[in-house]
Amino acid sequence: MPDVFMAVADTTRRSILERLLTEGALSVTTLTEELPISRQAVTKHLDVLERAGLVVKRVDGRERLHEIHAAPLRAMDDWLAPYSAAWDDRLERLRTRLEPDGDGDGNDD
Repeated sequence: MPDVFMAVADTTRRSILERLLTEGALSVTTLTEELPISRQAVTKHLDVLERAGLVVKRVDGRERLHEIHAAPLRAMDDWLAPYSAAWDDRLERLRTRLEPDGDGDGNDD
């Protein structure tokens, strides 16, 4: 999972993932059109995403298309879920303590 965290830590790679999620499989050329970086830089970012298991490449005629592979993201979400739940619980306890009447409207009536 460290490769997944490292891969999504970069804003350009997150942008690539978002496009693949919303637009489906795309070529390097198509991805490059929307990014302020070179084709070679996009290819390097895609290589990182592939090594992390977040992107898979397939051949369609003469094009190599890249598509998102969400399983590693689901695994990351599963790993983070207990931490998220613990923070939700802490915030709920704090909210309860800060609301004097305990009914959630903040009034002392």
